[in-house]
Amino acid sequence: MRDIVEDELEAALGGEWRVRPLRNSGFCDTWDARGEGHRLFVKSGTGAAIPMLRAEAEGLRALRGTGTIRVPKVRAWTERPGSCVLAMQWLELVPPDAGFGARLGEALAALHGAPHEGFFGWPQDNHIGATPQRNAPTDGATGRDWCEFFASERLGAMLERLEDAVLAGAVERVIARLPGLLEGHAPSPALIHGDLWHGNWGMLPDGAPVLYDPAISYSDPEAELAMMDLFGAVPEGFHEAYRSAGGVRPDPVRKRLYQLYHLLNHVVLFGGAYRDQALSAAGSLA
Repeated sequence: MRDIVEDELEAALGGEWRVRPLRNSGFCDTWDARGEGHRLFVKSGTGAAIPMLRAEAEGLRALRGTGTIRVPKVRAWTERPGSCVLAMQWLELVPPDAGFGARLGEALAALHGAPHEGFFGWPQDNHIGATPQRNAPTDGATGRDWCEFFASERLGAMLERLEDAVLAGAVERVIARLPGLLEGHAPSPALIHGDLWHGNWGMLPDGAPVLYDPAISYSDPEAELAMMDLFGAVPEGFHEAYRSAGGVRPDPVRKRLYQLYHLLNHVVLFGGAYRDQALSAAGSLA
């Protein structure tokens, strides 16, 4: 694969490139690419990795296009029969400082407040981790549209992948209760990162927050906050800065509801270790 990556970089960007293998991500190869004074982070893959990396490139471009928050710039995307190469800006990350949480909150509020297209979902499906994420766009942006989207494209999509009958039954009951759980809630569609846990954000040397590995969609911004609070604490000062900058104030019931989607995804990806946690969350909602 090394020769293919170097050839694709040279064809797309010009000059001579040399790549060094980095750790394997689990579904693709990663590379440290250097050429003519430039350094890039490169992912390459075959088979099922191709649509995943294509969606990653699209997500990064969409987030960057809002002008609200830093993400690695896509320098090249190449696709040939059976393989692909995604070349991105190399990020030099540093340990977060005391003000990082506040800056992340302000930037994320700006992202969630960026102009939207008047629907929930996204024109293409993508992936949440290694799991396909359905994004069929809604016709409008009412509370009913959001409820139907979350029922079908989020919980319903995970339900189809569950092999545990007890857990599946609990999820079916939550879906049946969704109109009541979301009654009166009419979120404005926000472009969200979609898989925002502490492993997918960092700080650049100038102090700016940066996001990567997105699973974008137009969704309720509370869904973003729910994910951020699921697998570890957010940086100190985040919530206060997010709300001060115009971000939404999360509701505790909806927080559990939106977290259920990610717990179910972890059941699908990793099996029984998350089964009890997902079942407990579903039981608290059904």
